[in-house]
Amino acid sequence: MNLRASSVLTGWGAGLAAIPADVVGAARSRTVVPLDPRPRRDDRLRRATRECLLGIDAVEALLEDAGLDRGMLAGPETALLYVTAAAYGASNRTFVEGGGGALHFPYTAPSAVPAEVAIEFGMCGPYAVVIGGAAATIDAMAHASRLLARGACARAIVLAVETFVECEALHHRGGTAPAGPMVEAAAAALFEPGEPGLTIPRRVVSEPGGFACAPLMALARASAEAVAVEVRGQWRGRDAGLTVGIAEAARSRAAEVAAGKET
Repeated sequence: MNLRASSVLTGWGAGLAAIPADVVGAARSRTVVPLDPRPRRDDRLRRATRECLLGIDAVEALLEDAGLDRGMLAGPETALLYVTAAAYGASNRTFVEGGGGALHFPYTAPSAVPAEVAIEFGMCGPYAVVIGGAAATIDAMAHASRLLARGACARAIVLAVETFVECEALHHRGGTAPAGPMVEAAAAALFEPGEPGLTIPRRVVSEPGGFACAPLMALARASAEAVAVEVRGQWRGRDAGLTVGIAEAARSRAAEVAAGKET
């Protein structure tokens, strides 16, 4: 499959260029760098959690990156694969410590984020939720590749959202907290069928570890300089990798951003 477009939002801002070279120094002793969703007046989303809103933000940024109309995602031809290691922990803890309530209970499910995204964009194609860190994102990308290869969809979005403000202590107790600050993030990638049997150069992007957004961020970073990328991810001792092609449109856009020509 080929990458057509990607988006990266972090607590530092929109895009990879917003991420500082010295993350620890920029954090200024903060253990979590939060990412706030953009304000919305949509009454339908008034109960939605931050994770849900960030997922919608990431897909909207994806469409902006590709210059695509949101209507193209509607219908059964778009698959949605959601990956997270943290987001559902935040909503569960908020629900339990807040005393519960029937209105907010649906948001304790890991499927709440992709459900809100699918409703927002009218997507009703193949669908999956994968729980875990960077290796799980590779699994989601591999599943997207299989769906595209057998014609189950025309395009596939792999979406990852990680929030930590509400559940920082859970990661420290569970041993998944990094040495530096935990930076909240949302990332998305739009994939389309590639050209089978095409021999093309490959660039390896090594991901030594990280939460679910890490491989998508690495893929976005490499897309300006490669026609194919092998992206890897590790999580709790498991390593996974996958090679994807980079569509010309994605390479051109990434090159513009890397050169500082983004408008």
